[in-house]
Amino acid sequence: MLAVLLVLLGSSLISGLGAPAQVDTGAAVSDIKAGNVDTAVITDRDQVLDLTLKDGTKVRTSYVTGQGVNLQELLQEKVDAGQLAGGYNILVPSDSLLMTLLVSLLPIALIIFLLFFFMGQMQGGGSGIMKFGKSKAKLITKDMPQTTFADVAGAEEAVEELQEIKEFLSEPAKFQAVGAKIPKGVLLYGPPGTGKTLLARAVAGEAGVPFFSISGSDFVEMFVGVGASRVRDLFEQAKANAPAIIFVDEIDAVGRHRGAGLGGGHDEREQTLNQMLVEMDGFDVTQNVIMIAATNRPDILDPALLRPGRFDRQIAVERPDLNGREAILEVHAKGKPMAEHVDLRAVARRTPGFTGADLANVLNEAALLTAREGKSFLDDLALDEAIDRVIAGPQKRTRVMDDEEKKITAYHEAGHALVAAALPGNDPVHKITILPRGRALGYTMVLPDQEKYSTTRSEMLNQLAYMLGGRAAEELIFHNPTTGASNDIEKATALARAMVMQFGMTERLGAIRYGKEQGEVFLGRDMGHTRDYSEEVAAAIDEEVRAFIEAAHQEAYEALVTNRDVLDALVLELLEKETLDKAQIETVFASLTLREVRPAWTGSTRRRPDERGPVATPSSNGSHGANTEVK
Repeated sequence: MLAVLLVLLGSSLISGLGAPAQVDTGAAVSDIKAGNVDTAVITDRDQVLDLTLKDGTKVRTSYVTGQGVNLQELLQEKVDAGQLAGGYNILVPSDSLLMTLLVSLLPIALIIFLLFFFMGQMQGGGSGIMKFGKSKAKLITKDMPQTTFADVAGAEEAVEELQEIKEFLSEPAKFQAVGAKIPKGVLLYGPPGTGKTLLARAVAGEAGVPFFSISGSDFVEMFVGVGASRVRDLFEQAKANAPAIIFVDEIDAVGRHRGAGLGGGHDEREQTLNQMLVEMDGFDVTQNVIMIAATNRPDILDPALLRPGRFDRQIAVERPDLNGREAILEVHAKGKPMAEHVDLRAVARRTPGFTGADLANVLNEAALLTAREGKSFLDDLALDEAIDRVIAGPQKRTRVMDDEEKKITAYHEAGHALVAAALPGNDPVHKITILPRGRALGYTMVLPDQEKYSTTRSEMLNQLAYMLGGRAAEELIFHNPTTGASNDIEKATALARAMVMQFGMTERLGAIRYGKEQGEVFLGRDMGHTRDYSEEVAAAIDEEVRAFIEAAHQEAYEALVTNRDVLDALVLELLEKETLDKAQIETVFASLTLREVRPAWTGSTRRRPDERGPVATPSSNGSHGANTEVK
C-alpha cells in the first residue's frame, strides 16, 4: 500500500518537472489571433490547450466546457490563413490498464488495510491479527512465585480433596500401578471470595506443573467459531506441556445450561461449550492433564458438564467457620505489626459469615487506618473500625443530624437491641451505634456466640420480632414512625415469606414447598420464579405472612412497653457515647424483664410433643442420661 502511494507521488512529481507556463485563456486566444503561435494541441478530456509560440516559448491554459469547439474553429481559420505553420492537434487520452487497475483497487486495498489494522489493535498488536482464535490463557510456570497449601486457610476439607490431585500430578505412577484413574475435572463451587482461585493455584504450586489460567468469558467473542477455536488451542497447549493444570474461572459464563434463553445470542456460547465437552471426553488418562473450574452458580451449569467422566469431583468451598476465620486472619496478619493485646479469635467471633476475601479486607482496612493515624501497630480500635467499614461502609462524618433526628435514631436502634435481648434463646447484642455509615443512620449488631448451621422456628420468630423492634420503638415513643425501618420491613417480609413458602412453619399450609425456581436461567431474577399453586393458596400465603409479621410486631411492642425504663436508659447512654459495646449493653440490660418462652410447636395440634425431650449429650466417659426438660 505504501509502495503504491510512493509510486503515484513520484510520477506526479516527475511529470511536474518541465511543465509549460500557465497563462489565462484570454492571453492564449490573443496570441492565436495575433499569429504568434507555431503549433497547438487541444487535450479534450482535460480541457487543456498547449501552445508553442514562434519564439519557442511553451504556454498552457484551461478552458471551460463548450469552448473547445470555438478554439478548434479559431485554430482552423489560422491554418487556412497560413498563420499556424505547425498546425494543431486534438488529443483524446486514454488511461493505461495498469493505472486503471491501481485507481480501482486503491480504495478496496485501503479498507482491507484499515480492517486488519484495527483487528490487530484489538488483539494487542499487529502480531495478533492471525491469532484471533488462539487461547488467551495465562501460563504460570514453576519459575514464577508459587502459591502453596500453606497459603490456604479455613478450607481444610477442600485442601484434603485437592491433595490427591497434587499427588497424582507429582507421582502418577503410584496411582497407575493399582489401576486408579484420577478425576479428569474438579469443580470448585461456593460463594464469591471463599478462595476457589487460590486453591487452584495452590494445587499447581504444590505439584510444580504448568498452570493455564483463563476466565470463562475469554472464550466467547462476537465472531462465530472463535470460542471453540480457543478451547481447542488451550487444550493443545496443555497437552503439549503435560503434566499440566487448566483452570477456568467463572465457568458459568460459558458452561450454562444449553437450550435456555431468548434469541440466538447464546449460540456461540453453546458451540464453545460443545467443544469443551468434546475436549474433556478426549482426555487420555495417561496425559496427566487435569481441568479445574470455579463457579458461584453450580445450579445453572449444563448437566453434561457435571456428569462422571468430566467434572467427576465437585468440592464445596463454603464460608469459613470460627476456627477457619481465625486461621485466615493469622495468614493475612503476617507482615502486619499487631498490638500485643489483639486477639484474632475475638475478631473471628465478631465476623460470622465473612469470607476469606472479607477478612483480608478487614485487616487491610485496619492497616490503612493505622498508617493514616500515624500509629505503628494495629490495635483493637482499628480492627473494630475496619469491621464496621466492611459491614456498613465508612462513617459519614460530614452528615450532621439535629438533636431530634439523632434521638429518633437512638430509640430506633435501642428498640432493636432491647427486643433482641428480651427474647429467650436469642443471640446476644454485641454492638449498638448511632453513627451514620453508608445509607444507614445507625445499626445494631446481634451475633451468635457459637457457630450455627441451622435455625429453629423460635429463632426465626425472634429475628422477626427484633427486626421490627426499631419500628415499634418509634410508634411507642413518638407516635409517628419514620422511613428508617424500610430495610427492616423488607428483611422481615422476606423471612416471613420464606417461613411460609420454603420452611413449612405454619399449621395452615403445612410442610409444603410453594413455588420453585424456573430453569430458564437467562431471564433474570424477576422471571425466574414459577408459581405452582392456586389463587386460593396464594391468598392463604399472604395471610400467613401477614400473621407472622403482625405477631412479631406486637411482641416487639409489648417487650418495649414492659421495659420502657430500660429503653430510656439505653437511649441516654447512646446519646452520650454514640457507640456501645457488649459489656456496656449488658450493664444497661441488667434489670431487663425477659419475655416468656414460646410454647412447643409441632406443626399440628394433633401432634402432641413428647414431654420426655431429647436424650442427654453423651459425656466424655461414654455415659448416657435422659433430659426431662421440654425444649
